[in-house]
Amino acid sequence: MNSEQLEQRIIRLEAIDAIRQLKHRYLASCDAKNPAAMRACFVDGPVHIDYGPVGVFDNADAVAKIFTELGCHPHILEMHHGSNPQIEVQDADHAKASWSLHYQQINTQKNVLTQLGAVYEDEYLRTPAGWRISR
Repeated sequence: MNSEQLEQRIIRLEAIDAIRQLKHRYLASCDAKNPAAMRACFVDGPVHIDYGPVGVFDNADAVAKIFTELGCHPHILEMHHGSNPQIEVQDADHAKASWSLHYQQINTQKNVLTQLGAVYEDEYLRTPAGWRISR
């Protein structure tokens, strides 16, 4: 293996690690009810975020707004667990990944526990601020 191949492998591994950290930061921000930190996980400008019945969003500010309206209440306790990442670095600035999600929400006002499983199909862009979710 020559030095150029080694350098490319290191860049790819660093991208994968940065994307893992980004997803963990996103999930932890949701659990902490921190809309600003959650919003910072997305690119500025156009995005495509499809949260199923919650809605489809074309900008991250709208995602943060609906998150604040629906989830940022003292009586809503949430746990987001992302696992089984399959991260594919497509080039120096683009990547995609699939993540399994296990989600629990406790609504202490209604005494309701909601559990669900889903799959995130994410796309990422490398920005001057680092990797961010774009789709």
